[in-house]
Amino acid sequence: MRARRLRDGLKGWGGVGAMAVVCALALTCVLLLPLTTGARGDGSTGLGGPRIAEGTAAADAACTDPEKQTLPPSGADGTTIAGIKARQGEKRKLIVGVDQNSYRWGYRDPNNTVAELEGFDIDLVHRIAQDILGDPDAVQFKAIPTNQRIPALQEGRVDMVVRTMTINCDRIEQVAFSAPYFRTGQQVLAPKSSPIKGYDDTLAGKKICTAASSTANTRLNADRDSGRIPKSVNLDAVVPSQLDCLVRLQLGEVDAVVTDGALAASQAAQDPTVALKGEPFTTEYYGVAMNSDADDLVRRVNQILVEYRAGGWQTSYDKWLSATLGPDAGLSKPPAPVYLRKS
Repeated sequence: MRARRLRDGLKGWGGVGAMAVVCALALTCVLLLPLTTGARGDGSTGLGGPRIAEGTAAADAACTDPEKQTLPPSGADGTTIAGIKARQGEKRKLIVGVDQNSYRWGYRDPNNTVAELEGFDIDLVHRIAQDILGDPDAVQFKAIPTNQRIPALQEGRVDMVVRTMTINCDRIEQVAFSAPYFRTGQQVLAPKSSPIKGYDDTLAGKKICTAASSTANTRLNADRDSGRIPKSVNLDAVVPSQLDCLVRLQLGEVDAVVTDGALAASQAAQDPTVALKGEPFTTEYYGVAMNSDADDLVRRVNQILVEYRAGGWQTSYDKWLSATLGPDAGLSKPPAPVYLRKS
C-alpha cells in the first residue's frame, strides 16, 4: 500500500520533479549553489488551486503587529551595503539564503534545459541585487534548511534570507525584517481521501508533520497545549526543511502537513493525490530577513519593496503563483507598510 501511494504521489510534477522532491529529504545542511544564467522560462503548468482566505492572526500577548516593526525606507548606503559593494571580482555578489525545493517560490525545474533557480522569491532577490550592485545576477545563492535561516544570518553566512519566512514576534527578537512582501496563513495539507477536514477535531489521533523552527511547529504545540486542537494530535514528526514533510506524507509516514497555505497550494499542485483541507487559521506575512545590526540594508530593502510592490510584484505573481493560488492576487498582496521601528 505504501509503495503504491508513493507511486501515485510521484505522478505529480511529471515524475522526475517529484523524485527531486524525494531527494530533498536528504538536504539537512547548508549547500552552496553556483549562480547560473540563461532564460528563466515561464514554468507554467496551468494548474488551478484554492485561494488563501482570511484567517485569525496568531499573536503573542506581549507582541502585536510584528510586521510593522521595521525601519523606514532609505536609498542611502551604510556600513553593511558598503561592505557588500567592496567585495572584489567574483565575490562581488549579494549572498542570499534561499530554498531550492519550494515549487514556484525557489526551485530548480527539472524539465528546463538550464535548471537554474527560479520562482517568486528568486525574482525578488534579483531585483534587490539590481538595486544594490547594478546587476540582477550578482547573487550567490545558498540553499538553507528551514531551521537554519536565523543561524545563517546571525553567523554572517548570508546577507539576507528570502525564503518564504514569516515575520513573527519570536523572530524579530533575533533578526531584522523588511516590511511584508506577501500575505499567507497556516493551513492543513492531507491526502484527498483523508477524513481530515481542516484545523479542527478531525486531527485527533493524527500524526502531523512540521518543520523545525517553523511558525507551524510553534503554533501547533501551543494550540495542543491550550486545547484548541485535540491533545491526541501527534507532533513528533519534525523535519529540518519544510518540503521533507511532503515526502513523508507521500510515504504514508504522517497523516497531514501543516505549513503556509501558499506553500501548501504549490505542493498540492505537484501531487494530485493531496489537497488543502479547510481554511487558513492564521494571517501571516513573509518578509526579507537580515542581521539585526544591518540597519542600512533593512532600510534599502524597504525602499526597493516600495517600488517593487508598485510594479514587479504583480508581474512575478502572475508568472509563478497565479496557477496555484488563482489569478486574483488580492488576498496575497501585503498591506500598506507601516514603519514603527526607529533604530
